[in-house]
Amino acid sequence: MKFPNLFKPMRIKNVMFNNRIIATPAGPYDDKAIGGAGVIITGSVNVSRKRASYSRPDEPYAFDKYEIEATRKRVIVAHQAGAKASLELIHSGQYARVDDYAIGPIDMVRQDGTIVKAMDEQMMDEVAGDWAETAKRAKETGFDLVMLHFAHGWLPAEFLSPLFNKRTDEYGGSFENRIKFPKMIVDRVREAVGPDFIVDMRISAHECVDGSIDFKDVLEFIKIIEDKIDMVHISAGLDINYEGNVHMAPTIFKEHMPNVDWAAEVKRNVSIPVTVVGAIMSPVEAEAIIAEGKADFIALGRPLIADPFWPNKAKEGRDEDIVPCLRCQYCYHISTERKNVGCSVNPRYTRPDLVPLELPKAKQRKRVVIIGGGPAGMKAALVADERGHEVILLEKESSLGGALRYAEYEELKIDLYNYMSYLIRQIEKSKVKVQLEAEATTELVKQLSPDAIIIAIGSVPFTPPIKGVAQDHVYGALDVYTRMDEVGQDVVLIGGGSTGCELGIELARQGKNVTIMEAGDTLAKNGNILYRVALRQTMDKEATLHSKLNVKVEEIAENGLYYQEGGERKFQSASTIILSTGMRTNPQLIDSFYGIVPDTFIIGDANRPRNVMEATREAYMIAKNL
Repeated sequence: MKFPNLFKPMRIKNVMFNNRIIATPAGPYDDKAIGGAGVIITGSVNVSRKRASYSRPDEPYAFDKYEIEATRKRVIVAHQAGAKASLELIHSGQYARVDDYAIGPIDMVRQDGTIVKAMDEQMMDEVAGDWAETAKRAKETGFDLVMLHFAHGWLPAEFLSPLFNKRTDEYGGSFENRIKFPKMIVDRVREAVGPDFIVDMRISAHECVDGSIDFKDVLEFIKIIEDKIDMVHISAGLDINYEGNVHMAPTIFKEHMPNVDWAAEVKRNVSIPVTVVGAIMSPVEAEAIIAEGKADFIALGRPLIADPFWPNKAKEGRDEDIVPCLRCQYCYHISTERKNVGCSVNPRYTRPDLVPLELPKAKQRKRVVIIGGGPAGMKAALVADERGHEVILLEKESSLGGALRYAEYEELKIDLYNYMSYLIRQIEKSKVKVQLEAEATTELVKQLSPDAIIIAIGSVPFTPPIKGVAQDHVYGALDVYTRMDEVGQDVVLIGGGSTGCELGIELARQGKNVTIMEAGDTLAKNGNILYRVALRQTMDKEATLHSKLNVKVEEIAENGLYYQEGGERKFQSASTIILSTGMRTNPQLIDSFYGIVPDTFIIGDANRPRNVMEATREAYMIAKNL
């Protein structure tokens, strides 16, 4: 077996776990339940009927009369391929959605105007009882284990962390005081479920914002309650606080496996099994964590949204067939403000009604010509091939990849590069006929006698009409990757979209002095909310990276450029100027392919420049319905 440690069984009490992979509560669990994970955490439930929900004030209690059957279904779904069923228990504390008041460690008024009341001892007693009762009901309903959510700024974490707990009584201040209520919850849960039922606990090793709990305190708390829990699940960051959220669900600006060292330190200090979560992207990474004794289990969130069958593919040694997660955050409702939530690489996520698990073969086999071998073109080719069509893919360059090819040159784009490599491998394994260095013309396409044409030619960089833009020291953002040795010490990047900002970070890390000039009032306006937060945090760490907003570049000179800022004309010296001023479609070329056959479609950036998620979804849908 290629990954023996990852698929080594483990017994905890009276439960045998088939492997060391735990599916976190992120996203639907139906596909994950047949995808090969050893444990399926089947979402979360509120421990209290009131003032516990992070979604809505009137959310039903999962174990009440008219909800219990739906809750029981979670167990049945999780068990159907041999996984163990877990349930996350949560109380949102001061962040709960309420129609009267929330409860937490201190009296306060939230930013949305909601009153938060400091919990007195009677409230603590009642809520600890709710945790115990809910855990007991989970056991009775057939769950194999429960996970107590003590991480990410929810109620137990609000008492544990000095970031939230400003109490001056016996439940605040010192470490010994701050742990009293969380320890009360754990004690009550253990008493309620008995000695043989598995109790897991998720906790943030660090909350990743100033003033938060020290890791040494987290470790000490775990050691104190170790005799009452059976597993501990090491995470990091916060949920509602965006500054900490980007460390809870790490973005492209954070390294892979950021929580492993914390988990390893916990494992050195406790005798119970330790789980680690957070940007564990591949079976190779997961196997190394287990093999090196840094954790006993690995938990996967977004990687199983990208590919719910990640575990089975790893077990079969087909890790090259795993669809890589991009860490783009579009699967996360916070990032998108609940608009257009989806997965960049898995169009079935959030849309199972439109995207079946297995594609049926087409009733009529067609010859499909796809023009362009970028992410949209390759995805469309793979889907059309899977449906049994004859597919011819035309790519004018000497290799596939389109705009993703530039991901090879930037450390921040490793996940994007891995996705490009995945697509190319799948094309090589398919029956798709690829023609490289084949620039599509009307004549060439006609000669191929297609039944359908899919235009996926992407877009081209836009060169703004700035005086002096044609000089030798002016580069396009995409061209500069292969000419980095020509870049001078002082660089001005015109355009502060995501491409310009990421390139600015890369150049600053190479020791260049970089100034980004953006005409608008926001950097990376094309990125989602959490991307922009993580981007700012990353840019702030680079001392030689600067940005100017609301400026207009007027003229490029030999040794710099002139720009308008606040109605004043100014000069910025630069030895190299890089244009990152967006992309444009080529309507004349697109139009030339119309009229050959009735079934002609435009997908991806050829429609209009946007992100991988929209290109992938569009490519899938068009090819699926040919």
